[in-house]
Amino acid sequence: MTNLAYAMGQGGAAGAGAGGFSSFVPLILMFVIFYFLLIRPQQKKAKEHREMIGGLKKGDRIVTSGGLHGRITGLDDVTLTVEIADKVRVKVSRGSVSGMFQQSTPQPKADKK
Repeated sequence: MTNLAYAMGQGGAAGAGAGGFSSFVPLILMFVIFYFLLIRPQQKKAKEHREMIGGLKKGDRIVTSGGLHGRITGLDDVTLTVEIADKVRVKVSRGSVSGMFQQSTPQPKADKK
């Protein structure tokens, strides 16, 4: 009788060890899905923003995170001088630049004959 109880105890312990690993598989799978759907795109967008801020130069037209549109007239390591109207210049930090915008050049009208 003792042998029977001992044998049943060994089988149960081996099954519990295998069940413990298989319970982590859904958690690992969820982390992989979150990485590819949330974390990786956010890191990619942050890298593009850092590159955009690093490549700013005089004359670029920008939009700040506060919504100001203007043209860069001066650069510093930390700040930018942005002209938002004729003879109206403001200093903004580089980190507050949310994007650059391109003005489309007017296309010459074709002559109708």
